[in-house]
Amino acid sequence: MSIRFTARARRGMVAFTVVAGLALGASGCGGGGGDDGKKPQTSASASKSGGSQPSAQEGQSSQPLAELKGPNSLLLQITSVTRDSGGFVTVNGTLKNDGADTAIIPSNLSGNETEIIKNGSSLGGATLVDSAGKKRYYVLRDTDGRPLTTTGLPALKAGQSLPVFMQFPSPPTSTTDVDFQLPGFATSTIKISG
Repeated sequence: MSIRFTARARRGMVAFTVVAGLALGASGCGGGGGDDGKKPQTSASASKSGGSQPSAQEGQSSQPLAELKGPNSLLLQITSVTRDSGGFVTVNGTLKNDGADTAIIPSNLSGNETEIIKNGSSLGGATLVDSAGKKRYYVLRDTDGRPLTTTGLPALKAGQSLPVFMQFPSPPTSTTDVDFQLPGFATSTIKISG
């Protein structure tokens, strides 16, 4: 037997293995054959209001937890504040232009840290203040120094809104109420869930 024969046999085995794997994957993804024209049954019933509303499981409440007024007719509505098992607190909300003119997002929302500013417009200036523990928590950053928050904020037309998020280190589990601060906006006390 030559080396060529052995190499050809190995290539054949590899090709066979790949084809067998693809065939198995395709059969596993199949719909079970027999398309009898029936529509799939759904387990959830449709809402009578006709609209799709976020559920409480998605961490969104029907009423915002807090509304903070800011410059240029901007309004920040905080919809959820959840503590993750990984030691983070995630604040979700909506940034809305509540005015009649286009609102330019102020640069001070990014904060004044050079590392965050060089990554463009963001909500990197946000903080959580634990008054009882006398600690301030800043927006987390990834390994490249980018803030773990919504970035690249565009100008908002009148009535336009934008979903936003910010991640912070988690205060101790005994701390449930913190003050949320964002430069130029009113301060609000929010409750951490989870």
